[in-house]
Amino acid sequence: MQKQMEKSCTLLVHFDKGAPSVANEIKEALEGNDVQLKIDALKKAIMLLLNGETIPQLFITIIRYVLPSEDHTVQKLLLLYLEIIDKTDSRGKVLPEMILICQNLRNNLQHPNEYIRGVTLRFLCRLSETEIIEPLIPSIATNLEHRHPFVRRNAVLAVMAIYKLPDGQHLLEQAPELIEKALSTEQDYSCKRNAFLMLFTCAQDRALSYLFTHLDRINDWGEQLQMVVLELIRKVCKSNKAEKGKYIKIIISLLNAPSSAVVYECAGALVSLSSAPTAIRAAASTYCQLLLSQSDNNVKLIILDRLNELKSSHRDILVEVVMDVLRALSSPNIDIRRKTLDIALELITPRNVDEVVLMLKKEVVKTQNGELEKNGEYRQMLVQAIHACAIKFPEVAGTVVHLLMDFLGDANVASAIDVIVFVREIIETNPKLRVSIITRLLDTFYQIRAARVCSCALWIIGEYCLSLSEVESGFATIKQCLGDLPFYTPPTEESDSQDAPKTSQPMSTAVGSSRRPAILADGTYATQSAALETAISPTLVQGSISSVGYLRSLLLSGDFFLGAVVACTLTKLVLRLEEVQPMNAEVNKVATQALLIMVSMLQLGQSPVLLHPIDNDSHDRIILCVRLLCNTGNEMRKIWLQSCRQSFVKMLSEKQLCETEESKAKTLISQAQPDDLIDFYHLKSRKGMSQLELEDEVQDDLKRATGEFTNDGDDANRLNRILQLTGFSDPVYAEAYVTVHHYDIVLDVTVINRTKDTLQNLCLELATMGDLKLVERPQNYTLAPQSSKQIKANIKVSSTETGVIFGNIVYDSSSNVLERTVVVLNDIHIDIMDYISPASCAEVTFRTMWAEFEWENKVAVNTLIQDEKEFFNHIIKSTNMKCLTPPSALDGECGFLAANLYAKSVFGEDALVNMSIEKQLDGKLSGFIRIRSKTQGIALSLGDKITLKQKGGA
Repeated sequence: MQKQMEKSCTLLVHFDKGAPSVANEIKEALEGNDVQLKIDALKKAIMLLLNGETIPQLFITIIRYVLPSEDHTVQKLLLLYLEIIDKTDSRGKVLPEMILICQNLRNNLQHPNEYIRGVTLRFLCRLSETEIIEPLIPSIATNLEHRHPFVRRNAVLAVMAIYKLPDGQHLLEQAPELIEKALSTEQDYSCKRNAFLMLFTCAQDRALSYLFTHLDRINDWGEQLQMVVLELIRKVCKSNKAEKGKYIKIIISLLNAPSSAVVYECAGALVSLSSAPTAIRAAASTYCQLLLSQSDNNVKLIILDRLNELKSSHRDILVEVVMDVLRALSSPNIDIRRKTLDIALELITPRNVDEVVLMLKKEVVKTQNGELEKNGEYRQMLVQAIHACAIKFPEVAGTVVHLLMDFLGDANVASAIDVIVFVREIIETNPKLRVSIITRLLDTFYQIRAARVCSCALWIIGEYCLSLSEVESGFATIKQCLGDLPFYTPPTEESDSQDAPKTSQPMSTAVGSSRRPAILADGTYATQSAALETAISPTLVQGSISSVGYLRSLLLSGDFFLGAVVACTLTKLVLRLEEVQPMNAEVNKVATQALLIMVSMLQLGQSPVLLHPIDNDSHDRIILCVRLLCNTGNEMRKIWLQSCRQSFVKMLSEKQLCETEESKAKTLISQAQPDDLIDFYHLKSRKGMSQLELEDEVQDDLKRATGEFTNDGDDANRLNRILQLTGFSDPVYAEAYVTVHHYDIVLDVTVINRTKDTLQNLCLELATMGDLKLVERPQNYTLAPQSSKQIKANIKVSSTETGVIFGNIVYDSSSNVLERTVVVLNDIHIDIMDYISPASCAEVTFRTMWAEFEWENKVAVNTLIQDEKEFFNHIIKSTNMKCLTPPSALDGECGFLAANLYAKSVFGEDALVNMSIEKQLDGKLSGFIRIRSKTQGIALSLGDKITLKQKGGA
């Protein structure tokens, strides 16, 4: 099967409407004297031609009535018309009527108006018929000396286009000499750029001679010419590496050019041509200067990408400019700040960590004012960055932990959570800071307004208050923040007739009525109140906030999960006090006060004023603490005072081990498979091709990346991905190979004519469902008997969603022209798995996104697999997601499994999955798989994928 070449197109104009039968209307308008009607008629004719229509009867009309027109718009449209019409017959010979336009083109090239000359010269750049061009050569050469730069600029481009034709060197033998002469006397920068580009393309030696002759004035050349010079240097250096030094000096001199675009290209050229430390250092410094001087956010992001590429190959040199990179944090754009921090965190060394952390601390302090937008999100990023620095370099933890603890009461809950998680890890990994951190935490505890932050702070107090003074201070702080007891006083007959006492019950309107499920660390659900993320008004609290804090208001709002945490913390403090306090009377006193607090919380949970009573889990947990304080055993004491800390230490060690393994895995990634072919480009020399052209010839690489050009081992994979579109009994057989590459879908459709008739006007008509968009309009083909045709169709994808491509093949048979035959194609389903890939995120980030995302798809477990771990691994393999739950949490056999999965799409969308599986008595698995995402498409598509795949693997 020989692949036919498609007709090249030099003009593309968008046209949505069909092809109306308006040939006679167009002809009448062209024959009239109204200029505006002629313009509209020419536009319609051009649109119809571009849409595949042939209107041969218009050519003579245009020659007679349009060619003599002096209107500039008509002349411009005429040239567009002449550009797209067929100028040759089936044998490749120029049509005789084309000779009629040669005289008109010659007149245009000698026209007194410079616009007519310029657009005609631009039109000649797109002509390839030497019979038409040859009579115009003298007129084209004359325009090289025209007084107006617009004409000279296009005359140079016309000379270059003609000289590059197969017979162009015979038509214009003196072209390099003419252009070199024009370049030496030219003053206009655009004309000089075009002339130098012509020499660079067609006579490289002359371009180099001109460059070195005028080397002292290169900094005064315009931006356009300097860009062409850089392109010339790239090409010369790759083909002649021995003289690379003198060209790199030219690039370094251009680093002082006034144009930012030239400076940016110079930095890129230095990186591509040299790996010397001096060149890389100059490029990195240039990128940093551009990063600060440019105001466009897109430019900043591009420069950050270039710095990120430099970091991967020249990290030691980029470490020197890490502080310059961090200056980009002055930009208010959150994406620029995030990318800057990501780059800087990988450039931290023991020598610069103090400077980096100091810079981050200053940025944290700046976020305290309300001038900047998204201060909370930016502060959260800074806290995470400082956290990473402190974990990697523990010696700097002491300088930042006390500063960050000022933000425990931050209104941005995510930022406050990051701070408390950072404090929890630092207090375990840095024993020297334990005492100061506990003291600071007790001083700022009353400022904490979020329940999740408060729960973590209470756990730290219960685990790390070890000395007598710390235990007493911790108990006193919690007691003070709880306020007066009881929380709820039942009404009596006497109190009905008197004023309410100071410890009045909370009003039902003061209780947060909005409740929603929260996912716990093991993947199960708990209930949390709306007061989790918003502070309760100070009017709800007995006394002032400055003296009591937010803990009491959170309890009065119905957050009994926090109440259970308070009970556990008090229990730990009492057990710890028994070890460090020799006086039993003091221990009994504190234990009695703790029991009173717990009983008051139980009383509040059963009061009728709350919209929701205390949940069973929190009730049982508080009851357990009460029983433990009433009867303490040694085994129970060991569990409460030692096992919790040991579990936390194990969690930290597993986290560190996982990060270490990931970093090792990245370093062990092979860049090439053992059986891959080695490409020796020195052996690919072809006649007339330079080294640069060989290296830039990436057609095979692109085909290999998209699956079109594969080795023998991949042929079977390609055959497995071919989709049959029609049946074997259909007159036209079609099959498609689908290639998905990020935002593009390429359909390579093979159409075979199985009949003995010639199929005319054969068209592949496609339509899409979902967020898919067809890029190109279908073209008509003629298919000979028993022949085939390769048709490509490009489709754009805008979101991660399962899409459907459907359509028909329509054609006319030569045996029956009046009948239009339609062959319906099978549907092509685009798999969502082509767009998502496994990714990692922090546990806190996962929970935050889970609470924020509004689209949820709940899929019931329905499988023949009877082992929960086998089913879990099957789902991971089917959905191409990553398990965020530590492997240790999935060990053991308990008949229940809960885990979190996460993936990210090529469009930046997040896919969250929570699996809760239980093994029934009959051996079958039950449970649910919950999918959450920000958009509906990914939740539905992933749910459909899981529903389809979960029965497999049995």
